[in-house]
Amino acid sequence: MNNFDELCTAFLEQIKPSAVKDAMLYSFSAGGKRLRPKLLFAALESYGIHAESGLRLAAAIEMIHTYSLIHDDLPAMDNDDLRRGKPTCHKQFDEATAILAGDGLLTEAFYYGATATVDPAKNVRIVCAMAKAAGANGMILGQALDLEAEKKTACALSELAVIHQAKTGELLTLPLICAAIIADRDEDIEAWQTFGAKLGYYFQIQDDILDLSVSSEELGKSTSDLHNHKQTMATCLGIDEAKKLAEACYEELNQLCDKLSQPEPIRAILLTLHHRRR
Repeated sequence: MNNFDELCTAFLEQIKPSAVKDAMLYSFSAGGKRLRPKLLFAALESYGIHAESGLRLAAAIEMIHTYSLIHDDLPAMDNDDLRRGKPTCHKQFDEATAILAGDGLLTEAFYYGATATVDPAKNVRIVCAMAKAAGANGMILGQALDLEAEKKTACALSELAVIHQAKTGELLTLPLICAAIIADRDEDIEAWQTFGAKLGYYFQIQDDILDLSVSSEELGKSTSDLHNHKQTMATCLGIDEAKKLAEACYEELNQLCDKLSQPEPIRAILLTLHHRRR
């Protein structure tokens, strides 16, 4: 992923100098799993398409993800101090700069999505998919529902599943759908949506478990679920039951992989996630 990170940095370096640019680069360059770009590259590989053809789109999707983390960490949201082993953006700079940095990354993302391929018609579809995944019926909805759930003393598992699908699943599904668009494989979109939704559910359960069982130093981020009274699978079920649910999700994801024409690139990512400790 070194070439990808270098390319993304080069994109952001084109922005005029300001504290906002510095904050954008600070947050984007802080590392992370780069899971969403990896999913795009793996899905493209499953179609026999070289990863380089998806670099601009991968950058766009990761910019959306980074913007969401900056805003998620703000005092009005999760009020976290640590992200990827570094002070969060609003702690390193200030709240106003962090808000603008998030806004800047989101806006830049749509520029790179709109120029993702040489096919204008595909680019329109990609931008529409980005807006749907990140917007008020997608990731933003999930964050809103998550904040509302903090006010409740209990939350049904079905409610948590809806939150996970919107907050996490939508942006994990996005690169898979976009790969199908690039490959002219519209018939695969429904299958990718099913896989992405389940992957988001699995990933969020893992996150919930780690937040309660691993220190913030090991995770590289604040473990804020308890002090925010956040309703999660781990707090509602207990860690042991949440682990059983995560294992069941993993098995379902492997079964969904079996239905793909070229499952190995995606299965390799799934295996890495299964063994993650942060």
